[in-house]
Amino acid sequence: MTDPHATAERILRRFASDTNLLIAGRPVRVSAEAEDTATALAVAGMARALGARLVEDDATGPDVLDIDVHGNDATLALGGRPLAGRGDAGGRLDFARAHMPVSTALAAELAAAGTVAGLRIGVSMTLEPKTANLALLLRDAGADVAVYAHPDETDPAVAEVLRERGVPVDADATLSGDAERDAALAWLRRGFDVVVDDGSHLVRLAHEAAPEIVGGWIGVTEETTSGLTPLRAMAAAGLLATPVVAVNDAATKTGFDNRYGTGQSCVLAIADLLEHVDATVRDMPVLVIGYGPVGVGVAAHLRALGAEVRVAEIDPLRALLAAHDGYEVGQAEDLADGALVVSCTGVAATVTTEILARAAAVAVAGGVPGEVELDAAVLEPIEVAGAPVPHLDVDTAHGTLVLDRGGCINVTAAEGNPIEIMDLSFATQLAAIRQLVETRPAIGVHALADDAVAHVAATAATARGLALDASRASSPAEGPDWRSRRYRGVGA
Repeated sequence: MTDPHATAERILRRFASDTNLLIAGRPVRVSAEAEDTATALAVAGMARALGARLVEDDATGPDVLDIDVHGNDATLALGGRPLAGRGDAGGRLDFARAHMPVSTALAAELAAAGTVAGLRIGVSMTLEPKTANLALLLRDAGADVAVYAHPDETDPAVAEVLRERGVPVDADATLSGDAERDAALAWLRRGFDVVVDDGSHLVRLAHEAAPEIVGGWIGVTEETTSGLTPLRAMAAAGLLATPVVAVNDAATKTGFDNRYGTGQSCVLAIADLLEHVDATVRDMPVLVIGYGPVGVGVAAHLRALGAEVRVAEIDPLRALLAAHDGYEVGQAEDLADGALVVSCTGVAATVTTEILARAAAVAVAGGVPGEVELDAAVLEPIEVAGAPVPHLDVDTAHGTLVLDRGGCINVTAAEGNPIEIMDLSFATQLAAIRQLVETRPAIGVHALADDAVAHVAATAATARGLALDASRASSPAEGPDWRSRRYRGVGA
């Protein structure tokens, strides 16, 4: 007998994989013949659990996802049009651009103001269609842009399209060791005014190996928590030599990118890989290590797929939050037995060899190299029908499944965070670049200004057609009425 829950999961994973679009916040309409009612209800329930908004038959709009269930499958349509493939790498770039209205609007403002005209901007991030569009938007706003990506974070087809469209790309998926380091240094020595970094890998390399170039920078915008942590340590030690805007800390980044973007992309990538060994996230308990913004999102998406989720956390506040969200909280070593372990810390050696030995499977959601204490020499690829499955190995020393060799699961085993999420993140990057160039802050790590974050949010709300409740808002001139209503005198 068909499992409606399993069918529902496959349908929603197919939509995410085929489009790289977000489920959370999306209007979804589910239909089916009478014999498929149970599956349709499962699809609707899972979509709602993932954050979708179920709509009625008369709903229209370009973002409405129609799911017509039939048997073990479904026909999908977006905005009333059947889902079609995105085509080659160029098609994927163009599809992403069509779903990035917020970044497009912020880049148009940069162009109109001439803010980045003639500036040399280096973009060092995972190279996939959304990042390529960020580079193109900056180029179109007047900047001289060059892109670098780490070998295991490079989509070669996207790199080639970007070169064809006039943006230099120093990215080679075949490099490793000294060759990778030499390529990164060569890119840094192109000479930039602004560096856009992810993980602060290139910024730290410049401080270590080419400090003479850092002083010429206007500054850096940093995308991630794992990148800001060492930069703040450098600043505290007096070692940081450039201004940094903490893009990651802006609510328009962390509030969406980590919770919804990383949550969806990592969990669905894990589910896609487990299907190759006839397993699901419901077949084993799940341990999420780390309950920061990424852990919150990963746990919520795993729960939405029906997993039994537990949490390990060293921070008491985050442990309390996990408990109040309904998860069992405890020691990782105690909760790892037979579990799918997902590390969400961005800290090296989070998954120790002891945890690895106890787990049934291990994956990393974002993070840093070495988040799993892993001996690559004991990894053997899993084979299905005589062929190895990409990104799926077994640790022969412990019999543990290792997904993506302990790497960033949503990057090399999938296409990164959904387009709409990166649209918000990259719009925030563009606002940070504007702040750097226009204010020229002192050396140190700086927050993105509140009014800049509010502007990104307002632009996104407008682009997505949200009707804001403005009737009770105070005008800026009046401000809020601060006087106590409880103790006013009669007639006051």
